[in-house]
Amino acid sequence: MKQKLFIKRMKPKWSAILKNCGITAGILGLVTVFCFILQSFATTDTHVPLLFVLAVLFISRFTEGYLYGIIASMFAVVCVNFVFTYPYFAFNFTITGYPITFLAMLAVAISVSALTTQIKQQEQVRLEVEKEKMRGNLLRAVSHDIRTPLTSIIGSASAVLENYEVLDRPEKLELISDIREEAQWLIRVVENLLSITRINGDSARISKVEEVVEEIISGAVVKFKKQFPAMDVEVEMPEEMLLVPMDGILIEQVLVNLMENSVIHGKNTTLIRIVISEMDDRVLFSVEDDGQGIKESVLPVIFEGNLQSEDGESSDAKRSMGIGLSVCKSIVKAHKGSMRAENLAEHKGARVMFWLPKEGI
Repeated sequence: MKQKLFIKRMKPKWSAILKNCGITAGILGLVTVFCFILQSFATTDTHVPLLFVLAVLFISRFTEGYLYGIIASMFAVVCVNFVFTYPYFAFNFTITGYPITFLAMLAVAISVSALTTQIKQQEQVRLEVEKEKMRGNLLRAVSHDIRTPLTSIIGSASAVLENYEVLDRPEKLELISDIREEAQWLIRVVENLLSITRINGDSARISKVEEVVEEIISGAVVKFKKQFPAMDVEVEMPEEMLLVPMDGILIEQVLVNLMENSVIHGKNTTLIRIVISEMDDRVLFSVEDDGQGIKESVLPVIFEGNLQSEDGESSDAKRSMGIGLSVCKSIVKAHKGSMRAENLAEHKGARVMFWLPKEGI
């Protein structure tokens, strides 16, 4: 068993090594062939060192670690001397200025490789910091969103158990209904958490396939209507069928979250409109309501997951929208899309929009 585990752990490492070696060999091979082609047209070979330095840059960009860029740098110096410097296919160390020229080329190539790798590592650190910040925001929001419904469930259940003979049937039904409502809310919180764990892998990569937008909208509306059957929902979208690369389950969750927030935080919401618009390179999803709108002070930080009201409490004593919108933004961002919230004109409600690219990126 230990041996099998060892083999399984080693497989990804060897896979990465083979991948990086393939990228390095492929780029060096392409630039070598390209230099041979140019050699038959150009009257000078001054372009060759520059092209190999450019190749080192691409190798450093698309491989992991310093090693492959350094190896490519040394190969470039040897190849330029052996293949593209007269006499061809022979080493010549007597060329005027050779030591300085080729040492300078090696230094430039290695420096480019090191700088590119360092930039990649800094970007990775930045992404990790963002992910940790998102996790912190989610934990703060979840601590409230779970604690409050659980307290209510315990209180209602205790009231029924301790006063079963005293309470009349309508009072019992009301308390049991409250328990069911809070339990359903907890289920939605857990669904949000499960959604966010699906996009917390390496660089928030998700699996996207082409989905029919109409089917995703229909699924989200059906799921939403189970919780809010009395709420009117209108859908407006182009007549032609739209196909968009996405994780259908996650995008459906985004739409459900946005509709739920429209009802819960719109206070007096009576109508929700889902509007789909097709653009040149993306598709716009818009969820609009006729509720009370969003406070202007909240709009800049609405997706951060830790909304606070003016009195220092959560934005809603019972239903914080922080986790839902934080999850929504993370999902859309993982799809290489963007998200924005705004109030409609003349204080007629709010609109939350997100864009998804039409082509997989």
